Amino acid sequence: MSGEARTGERPELNARRLIFVSLGLLIGSTVLAILTLHTEVPQQPLPVTLAAVAGTAAWVLAGIRLLARFRQPGPASAVFVIGYVVLSGLLIWCNPFFGFFAWSGYLFIVHTLSERWLMAGVSGVALVTALSQTGGFETLQDTGGRVFFAGLFLANAVLAFIMTRFQLGQLRNSQRRLAVIDELAQANAKLEAALKENAGLHAQLLVQAHEAGVLDERQRMAGEIHDVLAQGLTGIVTQLEAAEAQPGERDRHLGAAKRLARESLAEARRSVRALRPQQLDGAGLPAALGEVVETWAGLHDIRADLIITGTERRLLPEIEATLLRTAQEALANVARHAGAGRVGLTLSYMEDLVTLDVRDDGAGFDPEEPREITETGGFGLAAMRERLTRIAGTLAVESEPGAGTALSACVPAIALGGTP
Repeated sequence: MSGEARTGERPELNARRLIFVSLGLLIGSTVLAILTLHTEVPQQPLPVTLAAVAGTAAWVLAGIRLLARFRQPGPASAVFVIGYVVLSGLLIWCNPFFGFFAWSGYLFIVHTLSERWLMAGVSGVALVTALSQTGGFETLQDTGGRVFFAGLFLANAVLAFIMTRFQLGQLRNSQRRLAVIDELAQANAKLEAALKENAGLHAQLLVQAHEAGVLDERQRMAGEIHDVLAQGLTGIVTQLEAAEAQPGERDRHLGAAKRLARESLAEARRSVRALRPQQLDGAGLPAALGEVVETWAGLHDIRADLIITGTERRLLPEIEATLLRTAQEALANVARHAGAGRVGLTLSYMEDLVTLDVRDDGAGFDPEEPREITETGGFGLAAMRERLTRIAGTLAVESEPGAGTALSACVPAIALGGTP
């Protein structure tokens, strides 16, 4: 329960403590009354006194246990305080030493009366307390005794009111602290529940991340197999077929097939280890592209030109590797499907982008027509797009039957140092 909700409630009544204090003072006052039986202290016969003590004790026990069940001040609280004051006055009439017991009435006021009736309760207790301090009811018979009683009553009332207000403030501050502790406990419970929920979500995210990592690695390996092994094997088959068809060039074609086999094997090993292509070792992307274009043109007897525009700079390894693989795949597609006589590649460095354009004068195709994946191909464009998508790149294809093909790969120009 919040502190605001408790502001209108009376401080929590500790029944056991109040019973202990009240009955302790009642017993102590009774002992003093018995010890002063044969003195000049104004008093009533002992049986009358003991009867008043018994009635007061019963009232205290019943009243405190009843009030302990209620949180709000009400008629029951007012009746209890009135009865307490009346019984205290009766005991003081029996013997003034019961003023020690009457003082305990101040304790009940804080726990039983609302602020509206606080002064009335304090005045009642101050009245009987001042009466015991003046020596009982007999002192009220003369004017001097009444004046002395009035002064004591006023002093008791003012002092008791100040102390009661102070005690009430302390009790309320204590309740506010308890309310804050309750709120903190609830907040801690909610935080603990949230932490448990976050732990579950974290575990779920780990599973999802693992699955995504496995899928990404599968896609990477599929692309590497297609770009490295499939292209190498295709080149080897092409060279072997050429060796059979051209006996005079047999040695040259067999040598090219062996070189392709060695290069494909080396690239396959590098792909498994997730290393960058061999052409990029110790060289930038323009030089690596130049080597790829020159080698491809020599193998397929097709003219291939490379043009570099803009200010050359080293890019992140992932970006350079992706552009190099894109160029290799585009050239492989030209060799397999285009029947082109000339190929042109343009690598353009711009402020925040790098583009690679590959154009050929081959047979062309309809980009809108779905391409079926078969043993002879069909996966190339999809592989290029997947590679480029992983580095926030794009691929555009322009082609039509009989008019050649143009591919344009666009990637962010993130330099090796981490800035465009």
